[in-house]
Amino acid sequence: MLGPFDATMVVIGGIIGAGIFINPYLTAQRLDTPAQVLLVWVVGGAVALAGAFAYAELGQRMPRAGGQYVYLREAWHPLAGFLYGWALLLLIETGAIAAVAIVFAEYTLRFVGVPASPQPLAVATIVVLSAINYVGVKPGSRVLNVCVLLKAAALAALVLFAWLAPPATGWATLGRVDGDPSGLVAFGGALIPVLFAYGGWQSANYVAEEMRDPERHLPGALVAGTLAVVVIYVSVNVAYLRTLGLEGLAGTTTPAAATAAAYLGASGERFVAAAIAMSTFGFLNLSILAPTRVYYAMAADGAFAPALARLHPRFGTPAVAIVVQSSWSIALAITGNYADLLDTVVFADWIFFGSTVAGLFVLRRRLGPPAGVRTPGYPWLPAGFVLVAAVVVVSTIRAAPLRSAVGAGLLLLGIPVFLVFTRRSRRAVTASSSV
Repeated sequence: MLGPFDATMVVIGGIIGAGIFINPYLTAQRLDTPAQVLLVWVVGGAVALAGAFAYAELGQRMPRAGGQYVYLREAWHPLAGFLYGWALLLLIETGAIAAVAIVFAEYTLRFVGVPASPQPLAVATIVVLSAINYVGVKPGSRVLNVCVLLKAAALAALVLFAWLAPPATGWATLGRVDGDPSGLVAFGGALIPVLFAYGGWQSANYVAEEMRDPERHLPGALVAGTLAVVVIYVSVNVAYLRTLGLEGLAGTTTPAAATAAAYLGASGERFVAAAIAMSTFGFLNLSILAPTRVYYAMAADGAFAPALARLHPRFGTPAVAIVVQSSWSIALAITGNYADLLDTVVFADWIFFGSTVAGLFVLRRRLGPPAGVRTPGYPWLPAGFVLVAAVVVVSTIRAAPLRSAVGAGLLLLGIPVFLVFTRRSRRAVTASSSV
């Protein structure tokens, strides 16, 4: 069973991937001053924390395997929960696994200096991590804990380097987001990659049933893990700005490598390649560990293939679900590329982020406030989160209309699949009751 430290590592590992090593240059390109760059990362952290507070209340109220699937099913309709799990399997998690496996392979090959296609190593990594999680949740969580600590150490090293050297000229220039429409639009555009980098706080909710005392430990892990990531992200952006300045940060697509190179010279790129490889490996492990519990919960409800609800007789893991998820992820890794996979993942993910937090209002009205942890600032804080989620979805559609259309089509395809499985499940129950 997972303890509070393990659960907190799941939250941190679910958020920190490759984004913090790469995405900050986008915010610097879209904003006018270092202060605005730091502000957008603080605002993004506040949005992530608002989501974590809402998920903490939902997780305490319903500490069951499946997390988000359960909340959507109970708040809206079984179809809403099923479509989330369907999207998780076809778009969100398998697409993320494939995309992150490719990034891991690319940076690992760069670190060892081997010019080769990343696909074979990406596939091998998915197979190895799936095998680790196949034999139990504890081995998978131990791998995750080590990876989280290593990537946190790498980010801490970047921050330390930045404070040991003279700062870039004008790195701390003050500025503000005023009422000018173009300035607000620019700030909103800069917020999009920041929110992508903060996604993943919900990972611990997937494995609630595998925690010791989830009603007590899950809310604390969500809030503590998210707060830790906010501190890390803001600190790392201070390091980037202090070292490179605003123009330098905006002028490089690899800010972590540029920052490390300022202190380590030619070896800086190898340092960052190793850091990104470690970070993505841990993120990939968690992506395999957590979401299979959603497919298990769906199948246990009779809404999906019954084999996915079977636990391994020895290891107690959803073994078939792990195999199915990894097989589809491998297919996506072989046939897709990182950018295309990312567009589809983001579109679907934020639809369900917003729907889940909106479900909090439905459950509060139906069941009343919970006895334990409550979302602070209710109803304004979760309402603000839902609004931000809607903006992210609309922005993604505008940026990648074709990929968004593909995602919407795959979501709609889930409706007849849901009807087929639920009809079969009702027939089976009727047949068994008539015997």
